[in-house]
Amino acid sequence: MAASVRVGLLVTCLVDLVRPSVGFAAARLLDDAGCTVEVPAQTCCGQPAFNSGDRATARRLAEQVITAFEPFDYVVVPSGSCSGQVRLHYPEIFQGDPAWQPRADAIAAKTFELTQFLVDVRGVSGVAARFSGRATYHDSCSSLRELGVRLQPRKLLGSVEGLDLIELSDTEVCCGFGGTFCVKYPEISDRMVGKKADAVAATGAGLLLAGDLGCLLNIAGKLSRDGRGVSVRHVAEVLAGEVDVPAIGVAAPVLPSPTEAKP
Repeated sequence: MAASVRVGLLVTCLVDLVRPSVGFAAARLLDDAGCTVEVPAQTCCGQPAFNSGDRATARRLAEQVITAFEPFDYVVVPSGSCSGQVRLHYPEIFQGDPAWQPRADAIAAKTFELTQFLVDVRGVSGVAARFSGRATYHDSCSSLRELGVRLQPRKLLGSVEGLDLIELSDTEVCCGFGGTFCVKYPEISDRMVGKKADAVAATGAGLLLAGDLGCLLNIAGKLSRDGRGVSVRHVAEVLAGEVDVPAIGVAAPVLPSPTEAKP
């Protein structure tokens, strides 16, 4: 195992607000890989503003992220899209700025998607997790096309005891989420995610995995609306063995209050 490094975990907005268990799973995986993990005060990476053409807001948010994460050896993100924003688009935002471009270039060079960091930087070849069942994996557009992440999650999933990973047909095809795309073009998005849901069901797997929560929320919603009996989870949760929380889109059981529980 490589020497310990100080890692700043960029949690992402969706994980923070919708699926905090992904952040805890990511932190556990990084800790197991010998990293000192910290979660600095943070906000949005600016991707929605950037993609919508609001470069002024995107720049302000990028400045906050750069300032917060500069002290760390690495920045690790459980999301290909947010990783891609920092790695590829921060240098674009600050291009030609003598004060900020060097800082943007430096933060971009040390930012990695979670499974990419574990495999390519820390040399992790396996995890100690167990999961009994068949699963399939969706490659998000940003992870695959912007970062080249494909083999890394599959390598780690191949070490999960009891997990039978079935390849998804047309896995590289977009699920139709695309951030604001699904809001601007809902009919097109629904057709795209419908095809993705059909492909997932055709594998016979009972679990869908991916590394981007946006894709997972989109596909989970379609699977649920169509009555498909497929659970959906972020890959970090399975790799960390943290699957006690309900799957994405499944409501947690409502526990009685102490007063209601009294006989």
